[in-house]
Amino acid sequence: MVLLALGIVLVLIATVAGQVRLNLWQGSFYDALERKDIQAFMQQIVVFLAIISVLLTLAVGQTWLQEMIKVRLREWMTHDLLDEWLMGNRAYWMQFAGEIGINPDQRMQEDARHLTELSASLGIGFLQASLLLVSFLGVLWVLSEQVMFSLNGHSFSIPGYMVWCALAFATAGSWLSWWVGRPLIQLNYDRYSAEADLRFAMVRDNENAEGIALRDGEKDERKLFDGTIDRLIGVMCRLANGLARLTWVTSGYGWLALVAPILVAAPGYFGGSLSFGGLMMVVGAFFQVQQSLRWYVDNFAGIADWRATLSRIVNFRDALLKVDEMHRNVPRIAMSASASGNLVLDDVTLYLPNGQAALDAPHIEVAPGKHVLIVGGSGSGKTALVLAFAGLWPWGTGTIRMPAQESVLFLRERPYLPLGTLRSVMGYPAPPKPIDDAMICGALKQVGLEYLDASLDREERWDKTLALDEQQRLAFAHLLIYAPKWVFLDDALSALDEKQREELMAVFYGPLSGTTVISTSRMPEQDHFYNRTFNLRRLPGGERLPVQSKDSRNAAPDAIAAQAPVQA
Repeated sequence: MVLLALGIVLVLIATVAGQVRLNLWQGSFYDALERKDIQAFMQQIVVFLAIISVLLTLAVGQTWLQEMIKVRLREWMTHDLLDEWLMGNRAYWMQFAGEIGINPDQRMQEDARHLTELSASLGIGFLQASLLLVSFLGVLWVLSEQVMFSLNGHSFSIPGYMVWCALAFATAGSWLSWWVGRPLIQLNYDRYSAEADLRFAMVRDNENAEGIALRDGEKDERKLFDGTIDRLIGVMCRLANGLARLTWVTSGYGWLALVAPILVAAPGYFGGSLSFGGLMMVVGAFFQVQQSLRWYVDNFAGIADWRATLSRIVNFRDALLKVDEMHRNVPRIAMSASASGNLVLDDVTLYLPNGQAALDAPHIEVAPGKHVLIVGGSGSGKTALVLAFAGLWPWGTGTIRMPAQESVLFLRERPYLPLGTLRSVMGYPAPPKPIDDAMICGALKQVGLEYLDASLDREERWDKTLALDEQQRLAFAHLLIYAPKWVFLDDALSALDEKQREELMAVFYGPLSGTTVISTSRMPEQDHFYNRTFNLRRLPGGERLPVQSKDSRNAAPDAIAAQAPVQA
């Protein structure tokens, strides 16, 4: 990246030097035309071809370097955002951060792409404009001496006359552009937010297309889209109006720039102190100076777009860095490693969005190899409890002491199946020891999925290809391969019938006989698999987990209070 930046600076300096030489060439060329000197004219054509050959080569090099800078900036920014997003539990906790945590995919993909491209284009354009300005200010200052004025029979020149005219012209245009175009910054921010909402709604409908079709809900879904689309269209209309107003300034400025240098240099030309070639040099230098100074005018819309995109990226990254402190004023469950190797819970209470929950025993200690069932009705906080064991739901009171993390595995009602081949799914995350096809096929057979043996190298959306009961069985096959010492099951067999559940749970009497099982369920079990049963009950009153509205835009993550209980 440093070499690319150094390269673009050197190329820009060489390009500016070429532009200055081209401006000097204009004086000789137009003087030859004025004298009708054919030989000098032809010589200047040869010089012109040489100059533009160099400038063309530099332009190609600048284009390549600029595009490569965009690529490297995009690579760095994407990796940086992903590193922060996938650090610890941030990706999960960002769901509780309100609007800033919605559509992280767009912020890390589309916004990052847009910001890096704008940053490279605007940054290089600004550097080039600055170099041209410095170079041609000197040229224009010297040429100003040839613009003579007459007053009461006396001729005089104004030091830097053309420079002051160019500065005044560009300053007026820049100020007017800022005054007219400043609302575009917020409008661009609102537009990207509305685009993200529309994209999220479309992705959500695509993910739930089957459920929508079964309910014949297409018309209702279409109506739900209207509000999102109307908001986007409203912002785009305001943005179009703002751009139209800004175009009055930018286009008008551009047209006036064609005659402004001739008008201000006319006294010298008509007074005879400035030749036609000199006039063209003045016009060319004035054009370069005012082009450099009007960079802000020409790029105000782009700058507004860049600031809006930068704001989205900065806000998102700041939220990632602060998400660990989110709800810092809310009590948290004390998590620690268990010295005895047992699972221990002391006075654990969960803070939920709709209340609190706690187990019916204040002190619970589970030794290795035991089977424990936690029973709770719908909405009682069973999932929050399992998340608390994993350290993902820290909000509440009490203490949890967990066994070694590497010996624990969590199975949810809908297992996470990563993209890729079935073999890669079975090996996710990377196991402590290599697994071979025989291990995978043996595990698949034990859970009744032997018909998937031939699909180990097939890439699929397995979460879409397999039914929920097949996904749950696949999770158990994964369990057999990893053979953890502790297993937490959160309604992990809900899609199976009683016979299928018994067949799968039998592995804890066979190959996983020493594994501790902590399971949640809506109903008590009728068999004797579990050694102990605890009830998870809702508590009346008390603090609860505040949920921030999606419409609370730009709120700081640490302003959101959340609370949740932990138990085992």
